[in-house]
Amino acid sequence: MKDPSNSFPIHPAGPDGLLFEGPTYRYTFVAPLADAPEPMVIARRTSPRDESVPCLVILKRVQMPPEEERRQRAVEEVRLATRLQHPGIAQVYELAEHQGEPYVVMEHSPGLFLATAMETALLLGKTLAPAHAVYIAAQVADALHYAWNSQDEEGRPLHVVHRAVSPMSIRLESSGRVKLTDFGVVYSRMAGRLDTPSKVLRAELAYAAPEVMRRQKPDGRADLYSLGMLFLELLSGQYPLDSPDEKLPFRESPEAIRYNARVRAERPSWTSVGELADRVLRFGPEDVERVAQKVPEPLKRILHKALRGNPDDRYQTGGEMRDELCAWLSTQGKRFGRARAAAELRALDREKPTPQETRAFPIERGVLPTPEEEATAEEEVTEEEKTDRSE
Repeated sequence: MKDPSNSFPIHPAGPDGLLFEGPTYRYTFVAPLADAPEPMVIARRTSPRDESVPCLVILKRVQMPPEEERRQRAVEEVRLATRLQHPGIAQVYELAEHQGEPYVVMEHSPGLFLATAMETALLLGKTLAPAHAVYIAAQVADALHYAWNSQDEEGRPLHVVHRAVSPMSIRLESSGRVKLTDFGVVYSRMAGRLDTPSKVLRAELAYAAPEVMRRQKPDGRADLYSLGMLFLELLSGQYPLDSPDEKLPFRESPEAIRYNARVRAERPSWTSVGELADRVLRFGPEDVERVAQKVPEPLKRILHKALRGNPDDRYQTGGEMRDELCAWLSTQGKRFGRARAAAELRALDREKPTPQETRAFPIERGVLPTPEEEATAEEEVTEEEKTDRSE
């Protein structure tokens, strides 16, 4: 694996690993964000005048296209993300500039991507515990509800659609918190916002809703479909759009070939955009039943409602889906909160096989927390455990 720090545009300099210094903050290198979708680093942000407490942030260069319209859209995305202030959403702080290049400054969530946890569980021959999967889905549903209902300075709803809900957009913090990240392809009705060209699909297509594949304007219910697909994968350990018969030779349908000729994806995916569209548009209740054979019936009903092809038949808000998930959790006895989520992650880490045992092991998508971060996480878990006992 190549060293991600070598591909980051700025190389650390000086005894403290200075990356760059702006008018407000100074950024020094801490570690690369390993196996991220694009080069990112974790940096320590300090105020040159010691006016704020140092904190760890993630730096990512914003790829600015040459066309003025697309440059404006990239700046809008960052500006929109800074408006979202929610405990379940990784905070985007600002757009910093170094040598004429813009860098987005984001909150660092010590822990791992959900994709890493899922891959590790798969190597152990299991899935995440159902209560843990429900807890994660409920936290994400709450964050999506907030994003859709967020407002601008004049109190007008922004109607933010994430469009990239997937295992690589969700961070599981070592303290047990769940953070939704990656608002780089958001859709919004913010006044003056530019539309994406109609031939370009801006979404995480592996989990996209049917209306996204039909190139219709999405609303918050599209994110709930994506969350439903992810939730089904969490509970079953199987990617829902995989073919039920892997022995059959792979051939794209005529519909997929025609789709590829008309549309292109902005983000790469594991197969062609036409093939994904074909699978998404054919996915129905019988497929949910097939994949969710071993899922408890109450959770299966939630999956069916989230994965309806018609948005009018789905959950209409993230709050509705969150409440049903939390209602199921409440029937499971002991309260499942941050303390138990953190314990589940620690147990997964203890049980994971060595690379020598498997000859394959998922590279950690993130970095291990520093000793200071581990101490802080332990304190937060202790407080959560006290809350659990008091309830």
